[in-house]
Amino acid sequence: MLTNKTVVITGIVTPDSIATATLRAALDHGASVIATAFLRDLEAAQAVVGAIDPSVQVVPLDLTDRPAVDQFAATLAEQGTVVDGALHAVAFAPRGALSGSFTGVDSGDVEVAFRSSVWTYAVLAHALTPLMTRGGSLVGLDFDAGGRAWPVYNWMGACKAALREASRYIARDGGPLGIRSNLVAAGPLRTRAASGIADFDTLTSAFASTTPLLWDPTDARPVADAVCFLLSDLARAITGEVLHVDGGFNAMATALRER
Repeated sequence: MLTNKTVVITGIVTPDSIATATLRAALDHGASVIATAFLRDLEAAQAVVGAIDPSVQVVPLDLTDRPAVDQFAATLAEQGTVVDGALHAVAFAPRGALSGSFTGVDSGDVEVAFRSSVWTYAVLAHALTPLMTRGGSLVGLDFDAGGRAWPVYNWMGACKAALREASRYIARDGGPLGIRSNLVAAGPLRTRAASGIADFDTLTSAFASTTPLLWDPTDARPVADAVCFLLSDLARAITGEVLHVDGGFNAMATALRER
């Protein structure tokens, strides 16, 4: 699906992440990949990527640092790199924004969560758009929190709602340039990001009782396959959408079996 395409994959840190699963899938589908990682995670990311394909370059990049992102794009431009797609796999919220009182959270925690999880998607789109001279596809990662208030997740749920709106506006602006923007709403997966969510088992338990297709919270490959589809020309007329890869959870009105 991705032969002759160059794809940027952000947020690679651990072997179990969606970003890493997407790296594997994108390489299997023929893509050339440029991987990025937060500076403090660079060594771990290089080890993960090196075990998959030592030829893949891992670039240190903090998406919350706009000048750094612009410089990253400028370097690619100097190298004559044409980017065909990108996965935004970056999100963070301080623990205080994920659990406890929703209304009592510190404003600084909310700002960090929004800046890391929403604003960075726009920053990445702004930087890479000039490099998408053949058109392109931006994909972000969502969680199916829309229309639901979970016992956990709190302000990250609000951030994901904002991410959906941001993706639609980016789809609006990128459309005339042939650039698409879509999200994949994944079911709960046991990744490093999940480890920061208190009572994460509340989410996996809800999915275990409600999905018509059994959901495996240890397998990110179905999500990675959906990302690759959206990055490919097979999705060339799809933009501004949220593709659910959740075993059907979002379509069910109530639990189908005991937890």
